[in-house]
Amino acid sequence: MADYSMMNTASKVLIALVIGLLFGAGLATSEMTNPGKVQNFFDFSGNWDPSLLLVMVSAVVTNYIGYKLVFKRHKPTIEKKFHLPDTQKITPQLIIGSAIFGIGWGLSGYCPGPVMAAVTYGALEPILFTLAMLGGFYLRRQMTRVGV
Repeated sequence: MADYSMMNTASKVLIALVIGLLFGAGLATSEMTNPGKVQNFFDFSGNWDPSLLLVMVSAVVTNYIGYKLVFKRHKPTIEKKFHLPDTQKITPQLIIGSAIFGIGWGLSGYCPGPVMAAVTYGALEPILFTLAMLGGFYLRRQMTRVGV
């Protein structure tokens, strides 16, 4: 079997691009790039749309199977080691960040993956959301540097 751990950067980027395009196509096909579809999932008393739940369940099942298969290996195919979180500790920052993420997702109908796919449509709304998201990333990085 070939050893892909020393694969060059260009090949790794190409593989990541193909995987990202496949992921984006799945988001577009399931209409998760449509913020109205996501917002309707949270509208329990009005125009409730359960399709997001089906997408989430499909994603969880697919990931569960994928993780079981991948972690049977002693190392990944194109990296030297698995890159996993260093801790499983639940911190106030994690809870606050999760809450901010959830509120923003519910209000805007976008989260990072789908908005990246939606940006390709050329509409102003996902572009503005992406700029705001990048600004939030930058602000968090600055806050971390000063110890907040």
